[in-house]
Amino acid sequence: MRTTLNLDSALMEEAGEYAGLKEKTALLHEGLRALIQREAAARLAALGGKETKAAAAPRRKTRPRR
Repeated sequence: MRTTLNLDSALMEEAGEYAGLKEKTALLHEGLRALIQREAAARLAALGGKETKAAAAPRRKTRPRR
């Protein structure tokens, strides 16, 4: 998808230095991935133990070592 954006040059330059990326498209993709990952982790953490009807996950039985 193509789009036109007005970006802060200094912000893009600093982000590129941190990410080690020079291409603007790659830098924006990486930034969006990082944002999605952060927000997904925050949502998962917010769920923390709120499912009252959840059953315990089954555990695998391991064989004793010989």
